[in-house]
Amino acid sequence: MKLNEVRDNKGATHSKKIVGRGIGSGLGKTSGKGHKGQKARGTGKVRLGFEGGQNPIYRRMPKRGFNNIFAKEYFILNLVDIAKLIESGKIDKSSVISYESLKEKSIIKGSYDGLKILGKGEVLLPLSVKVSAITKTAEEGIKAKGGQVEVIVEKKFISKKKADK
Repeated sequence: MKLNEVRDNKGATHSKKIVGRGIGSGLGKTSGKGHKGQKARGTGKVRLGFEGGQNPIYRRMPKRGFNNIFAKEYFILNLVDIAKLIESGKIDKSSVISYESLKEKSIIKGSYDGLKILGKGEVLLPLSVKVSAITKTAEEGIKAKGGQVEVIVEKKFISKKKADK
């Protein structure tokens, strides 16, 4: 077999529709477009969602909720998860647990605004964490075992008008 002999299987492809080539072709005269009207014209397309002037469904349906563009999306980690990561050897128990260190070790995949620790589970060792947010129970659990918690406070935007006053 040669490369120029390779063909598609019979029936795998359809032949191109040839229109407007006389009455005997079956697609002559109006070329399969029917008589007159918008869809028979050259640019006879209507935009997506257009319902002929009737109020379209996307405008008839009620709207709910909104997306807060200022919302922070944190990578969530429970105390149980931290304990499992230490047991498996993915995190060194003596090192500082932070967003950067977890990203470096490919535990955090994707892009987040920071790291948040929740209080589900227990801490067995004294940990040192540097996070964007932490729950009260998680903070109490880490400090009870002799660990350290550092919460990174982000600088907020200050407008020039307020700064001048």
